[in-house]
Amino acid sequence: MPETPTPTPMPGPMPGPMPGPLPAPVIRAVPGAPAAPPPAPAADPGRPADGNRSGRRRERRGSGVRERRRLETRDRIVDAAAELFAERGFDAVSVVEIAQRAGVVEKTVFNHFPVKEGLVLSADPPMRSALLHAVATRPAGESVAAAAGTFLVRAMTMLGSPEAAEGVAEMARVVRGSRTLQAREREILGEITAALAAQIREETGAGDGAVEPDLTAAAVTALYGRLLELARDRVLAGVTGPALADELRTAGRRGLSLLQFGLAGYAKRR
Repeated sequence: MPETPTPTPMPGPMPGPMPGPLPAPVIRAVPGAPAAPPPAPAADPGRPADGNRSGRRRERRGSGVRERRRLETRDRIVDAAAELFAERGFDAVSVVEIAQRAGVVEKTVFNHFPVKEGLVLSADPPMRSALLHAVATRPAGESVAAAAGTFLVRAMTMLGSPEAAEGVAEMARVVRGSRTLQAREREILGEITAALAAQIREETGAGDGAVEPDLTAAAVTALYGRLLELARDRVLAGVTGPALADELRTAGRRGLSLLQFGLAGYAKRR
């Protein structure tokens, strides 16, 4: 039986801080960032991107008084929601209760988060822009599948960092305890797939009837979704740190191998 070809070696760890635990929506969850902008995504598609509390406070030091107050209010809302969701589950908590715990009125919560799901799942997760950036800036000769897959494996492997474990576990419990959030998460993954397919279509000039852009994008985001669920499964089972990183890296490289060698000839940059 012929040997399975080895995928392109993975580059070193991605720069940038790990996004915070539950205080940042799930689909905002993919750690690490590309070498150039945009900012580091969270590896879990969830909590609001402002979930990293220490990072939030550092960033606002240079803000004006009004903006600082706005961000502090937002922080209180996010923290109150995170506590309540962890205590009782997403579906059992009302926006009124979140407002009361945060010390604001219900309207203020909706001013910051027009829909309740936005307190957990970002409608525009950092993962989306970072993934599109990784594909757009890939070197000549590298396929979309290879560039996107390599980025995803590196990002998801960062969930093995000690700081990430608690946030991944909390997010897994909240999302898996709510059918509403599970459905919204699937929608967001679908939106990321569509955005990637549109970028591939534009770059390659593929016609509306071409299946390759959609097939490639769907394969990439399927790898992302599978690695995310694997990370959640393993963290809930008590596996964290280097052991989790190794599992995610191994599984990711197997998936990357399929992406590279199954779609290797498509959309190579010239």
